[in-house]
Amino acid sequence: MFIGIDDTDSREGMCTTYLGALLMEELQQYGSILELPILVRLNPTIPYKTRGNACVGINIGTSCPDKVMEHVISRVAAMSAMDCEMTNPGVVFVQDDEAGRVKDTLGTFFQRAVRTVLSIEEAKSIIAETGLRARGFKNGRGLIGALAACGAMLNPGWDHTFEYLAYRQREKWGTPRNVDKESFFIADGVTYPVTWDTVDVSNRLVVCVPHSPDPVLYGIRGRDPDVVKRTAEMIISELPERSCIYCTNQGTDMHLIPVGSISEIKEMRSYIVSGSVSCDPFTIPGGHTIFSISDSSGVSVECAAFEPTKDFRSLVRKLIQGDVVKVYGSFMNKALNIEKIEVVSLAPLVASHNPECPSCGKRMESAGRGQGYRCRKCGTRSSSLVQVQQKRDIEPGMYEVPPCARRHLAKPLVRMQPSRSNIFPSR
Repeated sequence: MFIGIDDTDSREGMCTTYLGALLMEELQQYGSILELPILVRLNPTIPYKTRGNACVGINIGTSCPDKVMEHVISRVAAMSAMDCEMTNPGVVFVQDDEAGRVKDTLGTFFQRAVRTVLSIEEAKSIIAETGLRARGFKNGRGLIGALAACGAMLNPGWDHTFEYLAYRQREKWGTPRNVDKESFFIADGVTYPVTWDTVDVSNRLVVCVPHSPDPVLYGIRGRDPDVVKRTAEMIISELPERSCIYCTNQGTDMHLIPVGSISEIKEMRSYIVSGSVSCDPFTIPGGHTIFSISDSSGVSVECAAFEPTKDFRSLVRKLIQGDVVKVYGSFMNKALNIEKIEVVSLAPLVASHNPECPSCGKRMESAGRGQGYRCRKCGTRSSSLVQVQQKRDIEPGMYEVPPCARRHLAKPLVRMQPSRSNIFPSR
């Protein structure tokens, strides 16, 4: 049986992955857990999300499916943050004899849930048409993620990474986390780059420890289950209540939609967009750096490197009109929020200087408006400025925001093909 669960948390507490970890233990009384649970991050631009827009999935082999469903529904009802207006849990069950029939439908739904905007009505319609067992609480928005989680389990060929999540003792929820920050830097130093986003070296920040009042103590992301577990063993912290390793689409760029034209992009979706810089970068109050790109369709779009991207903004400020770039990011409020950028080619940067005197080598001076230039010493004259091409302080290649500003789904450059020489990770 495949079990999908979503939308049990709130900004004030709880965490759907914690409920998943709890069920991984409790459901063993009814059968055998067949594989690692999955953690799927859905469209990051959705305004209804509570925090990270994650759903979870569990695959269990059982001879008493009714007891499994009863147990899961009772735990979702008991543990979800029902008092929060934004929390609308959903649970979907797919039994083994139903899997082949719904595999393609739910697989497509899963891909769309990561990239587009879906409605509660569409999720409920699919559940009704397929005859799947499901339970929605309140307005049932969590049925979207629950269906997507089942679709992900039924179609396992997607790019994936792993995350080791440690959870706090219940009585400590909502209190400051007791962790040894230096131990995260030490652990990262041993296992990077097969783990990533544990710390932000440039900004000296631990980024894998949340600040919200939820049950998560920390999360280690990496290439395989063994390495994330080994990294977690190096961490010094308060005693966790439990831990769980999830297979996840984090760090995969699954949310990005390649488009051929800027005219195709829509709000609340994420894209890979190519164009030429049409407006030089400028910085607005708050420290956000903005520039525009346009393409052959004649349409332009603003691209934003927001203040939390820190030194990444210094790179963006080096762009000039005519540079050809490929921007990776989410389109919200009529601007692309940059996650990565590929500088494809650089425009020449030309500076104008007064000409030098061919006789004495000194720089000529203006002879008056519209009268060209002359050497004060020799009297030599010239009619125009000299154009000199300057060296650009930026190279073509791929650049990314630092870990402290990275989204869950954004693929870190250390996961890119190592054969590419023009990749510049944030460290």
